[in-house]
Amino acid sequence: AAARTKQLKLGTSVMVAPGRSPAMLAKQAATLDLLSNGRFIPILGLGTADDDAVSATGVGRRDRGPMTDEIVPLLRRIWAEDEVDHTGAFFTLNHYRPHIHPTRRSLPIWLGGRTNTELVRAGRLSDGWLASFAAPDEVAVSIPVVRDAAQAAGRRIEDDHYGVLLLYSLESTTPEVDDFIRWRRPDRDKADLLPESPEQVVALLRSFAAAGASKFILVPASRPTDWERHLADLADVVDHVAHSSGGVQ
Repeated sequence: AAARTKQLKLGTSVMVAPGRSPAMLAKQAATLDLLSNGRFIPILGLGTADDDAVSATGVGRRDRGPMTDEIVPLLRRIWAEDEVDHTGAFFTLNHYRPHIHPTRRSLPIWLGGRTNTELVRAGRLSDGWLASFAAPDEVAVSIPVVRDAAQAAGRRIEDDHYGVLLLYSLESTTPEVDDFIRWRRPDRDKADLLPESPEQVVALLRSFAAAGASKFILVPASRPTDWERHLADLADVVDHVAHSSGGVQ
């Protein structure tokens, strides 16, 4: 996909960072960046807090945040430098020489997460924030937290680098999808998180845009049987929002 397309942005949304080798991850990301001529965006997160997901990473629950704090700056060094020495709490590199660098010896790193600690981390370390399974009111109060944390760290995140991963449907969802949403966000009404018609998709995207988000990753709640027809229908919805809400991408 990276090699055969010319305009699509390619990203991970959201890839669990704890438990991965920074050197391996840096090389994989740099490879995709070269194949796409600079269109790759790594989006990282801690993963869900469920015991089964946490145990699968091989990283203790309390170590996920500190490990991510070490991984993000280390990735930037591996992409930029010809030789890396690093001794940290979780990783050690001795005269490591990356053989592949991104096109600009740098990649924009976005972070996910909804807790206050994750939002502050995004401000301190990232180039953008991507909310997943969040409602518009949550995004509205989260963006200032990220922005203030960036300012406190002497950094600035671009105003259009706040995004939302939105699960959607153009028709009523299946019981399996409903069960998944209840499992993922038992504290929120499904209507706040998952639109079930073109009209609801438009309304929710506008609400997110009003909350300060301008980048959107739309994920179908169920796999379409006819992708071309589905994407054509979705394009009509997205075009309607984009033309009526400036800055939405």
